[in-house]
Amino acid sequence: MGVVNVTPDSFSDGGRWYTPAAAVAHGLTLLEQGADLLDVGGESTRPGARRVPVAEELDRVLPVIEALAARGAAVSVDTTRARVAEAAVERGAVLVNDVSGGLADDEMAGVVAATGVTYVAMHWRGHADVMDELAAYGDVVADVRRELAERRVQLRAAGVHDDQLVLDPGLGFAKPGAANWPLLARLPELVADGFPVLVGASRKRFLGHLLAGPDGTPAPPLARDGATAAISALAASHGAWCVRVHDVPASVDAVRVAAAWQSAQVPRDDDELAVDDDARTGGTGR
Repeated sequence: MGVVNVTPDSFSDGGRWYTPAAAVAHGLTLLEQGADLLDVGGESTRPGARRVPVAEELDRVLPVIEALAARGAAVSVDTTRARVAEAAVERGAVLVNDVSGGLADDEMAGVVAATGVTYVAMHWRGHADVMDELAAYGDVVADVRRELAERRVQLRAAGVHDDQLVLDPGLGFAKPGAANWPLLARLPELVADGFPVLVGASRKRFLGHLLAGPDGTPAPPLARDGATAAISALAASHGAWCVRVHDVPASVDAVRVAAAWQSAQVPRDDDELAVDDDARTGGTGR
């Protein structure tokens, strides 16, 4: 999933793709680089971000979604608002990526049920301006799994089908740096709950802290792409359905490596035969 931020204040690339023409061009570039899905967002969810009016969010994302869909791209809309989600699906979006899991807008579940669209429900405890105050966990993996299960119950009650759902553990959202690593290391536990899992680690703060310089200064967002690609490889090898990234080529390569690595772990009959033949000839191969 390639990120197309149509915002002036994204933490990683704010303003670079702010006009519709620039955003569409960027999305098409991401497709050429190997993205399977383009995630178009018009409201920053970086820590401390303020909300934008719904009309402004619509003006930002709808022209981009419509243009990319017309070019044959599979497009998702990154929004917490039911009105934006519904309009985006009407313009060609095939997935709604909601970082609030439906908690930010009571009407979101109804829109998802009515449209039948694929829906990413992320683990979330509050909007960007307050989420850092809500980062209290016992066992973060158990807590996230339990709260996502509660969301699934509520979404089902609103008519959303299980086969529409993708789950996201919400890396960086109401989670201090150290709390993110167990969610990644124990990803198979999330996968075992039986739903596709989206991993969105790209350029996030906890990677900046991991890669901090000798003086403790966090690495800037653009310096976190190598670490992001490493997570893409590990996430893919542990069952993630999709990785959401800003730098597509590195993660495409990382996922290919993971796939090759996994396939090579299964011994083949012809490989075993070749080893036996070599042993019988004393290692000469004759």
